[in-house]
Amino acid sequence: MKLYEHEAKQIFNQYNIQIPKQIAVIEKTEDLTNLSLDFPIMVKAMVLIGGRGKAGGIKKADTIEEVQQITKEMFELTIHGYPIEKILLEKTVTIANEIYLAITTDPATFDIVLVTSAKGGIDIEEVAKTEPEEIFKKLLKHNEKSLPTEIGKEATEFLVNKNPELKPVSDKLQNTFELLYSAFQGAEAKICEINPLIVTKEAEIIAADAKFVLDDNSLYRQTPLLKSIGIDPESKRHDVSEQTKYEAEAYQIGFPFLDLLDNPENFVKEEGKLYVGLVPGGAGYGIFSIDEIVNVGNRFFDGKAIPINFMDSGGGPSISKVADMFHLLMNHPATDLIITSRFGGISSCDVFIQGLIMALRDRFISKKRMIPVFGRMVGTDLAAAKTFLEKAKRETPDPLRDLHIVVGNQKIMADVIKDGIEYGFKVKKQNANLEGN
Repeated sequence: MKLYEHEAKQIFNQYNIQIPKQIAVIEKTEDLTNLSLDFPIMVKAMVLIGGRGKAGGIKKADTIEEVQQITKEMFELTIHGYPIEKILLEKTVTIANEIYLAITTDPATFDIVLVTSAKGGIDIEEVAKTEPEEIFKKLLKHNEKSLPTEIGKEATEFLVNKNPELKPVSDKLQNTFELLYSAFQGAEAKICEINPLIVTKEAEIIAADAKFVLDDNSLYRQTPLLKSIGIDPESKRHDVSEQTKYEAEAYQIGFPFLDLLDNPENFVKEEGKLYVGLVPGGAGYGIFSIDEIVNVGNRFFDGKAIPINFMDSGGGPSISKVADMFHLLMNHPATDLIITSRFGGISSCDVFIQGLIMALRDRFISKKRMIPVFGRMVGTDLAAAKTFLEKAKRETPDPLRDLHIVVGNQKIMADVIKDGIEYGFKVKKQNANLEGN
């Protein structure tokens, strides 16, 4: 469970980690009329995603007119596909130095890790890549309840050596390390991060930002903590910080989706390869489909067929949700071909085919990009699905001219996939020839 910044800062406050003066969390610009504001203030979008600053989600306001304009624009903004529904207002602090500080766990060993750098701020990822010597990292292998004094001291000395300006606040820094570690252990967290941890011109240490991710497996023990920051212990909230645009869209609609490609928003296709989107009938079939695309691709197409996603429709999706699944893949810039399958058990073949055809008709009318679809359906409501498909092809043949669905078990899925990939390469070649002419 990932916490919003204002929630994380409430926990920091409980552990005596100093934070900026919190003014309010608003849900609409009109809420400003009820507030007494002492400028300058920081205006921060509350979204469960990283990169807010670079996306325009963190701004400074010096007047009421500025904060009104900024909040109005933020509430109309989306960050990596996520709409802004809450905005935090807090007092600005004077900055002398910025530090990065985090307590997390090593995913390979599950050891606790303390990480810090004297080069905190929005470019910390670039610092980690290009200047790894600027990053201090220490494993704690014994799950200590409190941060060992010698480790806190070692981390502080590292920062002071990198930036001698920090020497006057070294005791305060070491104390902050210990407090953050206590918060991490007390909340049974996966990540506690402050970036930046600000050293002010008045030699105060203030957590200007806050990232807090709780371990879902321990939430039942953290009911008092959750209630203290206004969270219903029964609610579910996931860490979406690494989601792509399409994963975020699927999350909002309500079905699991995973991109298998890096940076899909700016994806550049390799020449000669066919990129295959998958709409399977369930999670297990989704994993099978990925493997089978690779297997068929290796056997017959020189390894040039590339699966681009995992997807799960879940049990009994609605017609509109099925349509949304196909829309998402047809909007995906990498998709050359869609392979789909429906083994109707809990889910209905009839609902599935209606959703698919709805998507194709909508896209045809709206003149949106159309992608060839190959697939097979067997199982529940198959007779009704077959009747609907045949009728739809008679009534609206143009939107469905690249829809190839095998009804029943007369062809195994591997052969459907092979036929689809052959067709996909053929269409791709034809399109390339047209563009060349």
